[in-house]
Amino acid sequence: MRFKILEVFTDGGARGNPGPAAIGVFVMGDSKELEKKAMCIGEATNNVAEYSAFLESIKLIKDFECGKIVFKLDSELVVRQINGQYKVKNEKIRPLFAQVVENLSMINVPYEVVHIRREENKVADSLVNQALDQGLNS
Repeated sequence: MRFKILEVFTDGGARGNPGPAAIGVFVMGDSKELEKKAMCIGEATNNVAEYSAFLESIKLIKDFECGKIVFKLDSELVVRQINGQYKVKNEKIRPLFAQVVENLSMINVPYEVVHIRREENKVADSLVNQALDQGLNS
């Protein structure tokens, strides 16, 4: 099935910073729910969790056919770093940033990475909390 637009919502969080961390990814195709993923990633910072969620989302959508992808994140830092507005100064973030950029370069359709308000990212946020509450691993 081919979709006009894939909307990919991602979130990452840590309880404590660093602390137990998890990611949440929610994918919609033409306004229909396609995928949800919640997963603990071990001990990490919030920013590492945000990047990990973004990276996981790219892997999750690789087999979908679509005309455009819109990645929606509530982490302004990650969005601005990916879009080249901020430099990546943190040594722990650099390898994740490089992986995200490399994976994005393999996407063969137009895409954009946009910042959304936290209240617009409720599903991905709830997946993060669900993973942390239940200790979900995969």
